[in-house]
Amino acid sequence: MTLFPRPILTNGATHSAQQFRMLVRDLARGAEGITEGDDLKVTQRSTPGGGVTVADGSAVIKGRDDAFQGHYSVCNVGSVDVDIAPTGATPRSDMLILRIEDPEYGYNHDPATDDIVFPQIISNVSSSATAIPDGRTGIPLARIDIPASTATITNAMIKDLRQVANPRREPTQLMQFPTGMSSQIGGTSSTFSYFSTAPGWTIQVPVWASIVKVRMDIGGLRLTAGNVFGGVRATFGSSLTVQPTIIDDNQGTGTRRITTFAADTLTVPASYRGTVQLLRPQFAGYSGNAGTVAVDTSSTIIADIQFIEAPR
Repeated sequence: MTLFPRPILTNGATHSAQQFRMLVRDLARGAEGITEGDDLKVTQRSTPGGGVTVADGSAVIKGRDDAFQGHYSVCNVGSVDVDIAPTGATPRSDMLILRIEDPEYGYNHDPATDDIVFPQIISNVSSSATAIPDGRTGIPLARIDIPASTATITNAMIKDLRQVANPRREPTQLMQFPTGMSSQIGGTSSTFSYFSTAPGWTIQVPVWASIVKVRMDIGGLRLTAGNVFGGVRATFGSSLTVQPTIIDDNQGTGTRRITTFAADTLTVPASYRGTVQLLRPQFAGYSGNAGTVAVDTSSTIIADIQFIEAPR
């Protein structure tokens, strides 16, 4: 076993580039990828043409030329255009990667004058490829699936391959206890209504959120007046809706209680980030419904909500 004899930030010591790369590896927890969800996104050019544009942003990249090479921290300040060769009579898939060629590991570059990190096109990859097809040091940014006889690249051809190195997650569990009987919700029109005594929760959406996972549980949901056939769901803000769960109950006119839930994975709109949005349960009676549902002081409503950072 060979230790670096002088740990990072030892006063008066000299540290190698490899030692700093190992520090980046430790800070990245061994992961690689972009730093935040909108970093290094590949899109068509502002005027579509024979290439793409890589947006600004940063990333960490694992060195693959040596087992103890460590990780590199890279940053693109501003956007950069990358040319894509046109296709001939057959379609072709190209992969755009962020490539590192470190002269410490045999590459013929001068770090004082040459680019050590740069965008690189790997041409003619599989049309289903999502990872770099060989062992080179780099991270995939996008695959461009180009139809035959095509020289202009559009967003429809670009498959995003980025991954966030260490995506942020923010889980929250919330509970609500209705203070009285809500209005009875029934009917057969499939029109969803809120429970009047279940106001829901106002939730702060993180500025980095790309995905939200929502689960809404209702314990002690009160059914009465007839067989109940309908759906329970939740709304989150003005434009997101959790897919409904069916209630198909044939126990007649007597009052009874059930526990049900609805859950979904939703894409967070850009307009939601950094704002407060309302999460609230609903019910609708479907065609054939004969009963009503309500919540009351014997009901408990639980919301599990988790925001997740992902490429966007």
